[in-house]
Amino acid sequence: MEIPFERELNELNERLLTMGSLAEQAVHRALQAFRTRDADLATRVRDADSVLDRLEVEVDERAIVLLAKAPLARDLRLVTMAMKISQNLERIGDEAAKIAKRARALAHEPPVRIEVDLDPLALEARSMLKTSLDAFVQRDADTARSLIPRDQAVDATHKAIREKLIAHMQQHPEAIPQCLEILTVAKCLERIADHATNIAEDVVYLCEATDIRHMPKPAAPPPSSVTS
Repeated sequence: MEIPFERELNELNERLLTMGSLAEQAVHRALQAFRTRDADLATRVRDADSVLDRLEVEVDERAIVLLAKAPLARDLRLVTMAMKISQNLERIGDEAAKIAKRARALAHEPPVRIEVDLDPLALEARSMLKTSLDAFVQRDADTARSLIPRDQAVDATHKAIREKLIAHMQQHPEAIPQCLEILTVAKCLERIADHATNIAEDVVYLCEATDIRHMPKPAAPPPSSVTS
């Protein structure tokens, strides 16, 4: 029969997997609402953020109980990393809610005539999130490590988008409100990639007991195009 500690540890792991699934879903739906200017979908994304908030609290509460049981080193790493990963997932939910808020605002504004394509940034941020969660599920440190250099390319893509939007606002002041909303969405996507990178670093620590957060980063691939 499974001992209580192992059962509680499995339940903690299941809570994390649920959070991961909900975070991915929130990002997907927020971006869909942004692309289609669907205010109703954006509202549902915003309202669903409270579920991730609640799950983060549950993970922390369960982790504290497990820490009091003096687990073995490998289990201790899982418990402590669970708290860190849940925090990053909750913050990804927050970023999705911000995107949804921007989608609601833009739903009532005319389209902006500017050749800035957020799709490459969105696809990469979502891919990084999925990869980091897959690495956690499979306890795959190599996959987690391979994700980390991609964050630099996301940063470069975000910078290029920001510069293009700023230049457009300087030439077309009437478009400033809409451009600021798009700029916020781009920043949210960059932050989602940051949180995915944090999760990947936590996975490496979970698997290898090696803290790589402040180690030199490998060279990144070139940034994606920002024009359509």
